[in-house]
Amino acid sequence: MFKKLSDKNRKRLHRKIHIRKSVYGTAERPRLTVFKSGRNLYAQVINDDEGRTLAAISTLEKDFAALRANVESAVKLGEALGARLKEKNIDKVVFDRNGYLYHGVVKALADATRSAGIVF
Repeated sequence: MFKKLSDKNRKRLHRKIHIRKSVYGTAERPRLTVFKSGRNLYAQVINDDEGRTLAAISTLEKDFAALRANVESAVKLGEALGARLKEKNIDKVVFDRNGYLYHGVVKALADATRSAGIVF
């Protein structure tokens, strides 16, 4: 019925629970969370007070269909996400790495979003 988690996923979920105890998004400073699968990248900006997603971006969208879960794609997604947030007058966020190590794809997305003018 339930799939047994690999050791890697079990450790990530443990880190995720530990991180989410202290990371919380508000209206003034929403939470930017990242999820990556083997093929795709997803990022959402969430207001946890209301439980609403304010902005989202992923490699499944038509504009980014050619991109995959790699560093180059993460840079493009981060820049586009920064532009979307600027349009919605959001300039400060709390970064939730979702249990992933701050390295590679996650770091590239965060740095590209910062370079677009979003403050973490």
